[in-house]
Amino acid sequence: MSICPEEEYVQLVARKNITEKEYLAVFDKLKPVAPEKFMGSWKGANVNSNHPTEKKLSDMKWAGKDFRSTEDVDPIMITNDAGERVWNESWGHARLRQIEWRGVLSTAMVYDDFPIIDYFRYVNDDLLAGAMDAKTVKEGTYFFYLHK
Repeated sequence: MSICPEEEYVQLVARKNITEKEYLAVFDKLKPVAPEKFMGSWKGANVNSNHPTEKKLSDMKWAGKDFRSTEDVDPIMITNDAGERVWNESWGHARLRQIEWRGVLSTAMVYDDFPIIDYFRYVNDDLLAGAMDAKTVKEGTYFFYLHK
């Protein structure tokens, strides 16, 4: 019995040492996500693929992303020393756009000040799959997810 792509994604990200090929095989099956699904605060989490960005975000205590509108996004929210969720100013702001990636037109987050695009797919109303494409990162695509 086969499982739906959304359940396959949930099972995949619970594992350790996921390869890029494994992640993209499931990511590519997921449906596009509309910009209006993003509004609010989302918690961020690494997919366990041993990408160097995982450590970088963990070290800065990455908490997620805040979406106020398609034009007003705080792409890097962190947990400060007082335990508060705050915007990391050094990463600037971002905005949402519909962009085709890997053959699917879906919502992507484009950083204002960095050559970074985060592509998203829909898993459910409380879970979005993410893939970060950064021009300056030579180790390939970083994978993450956002959850409410």
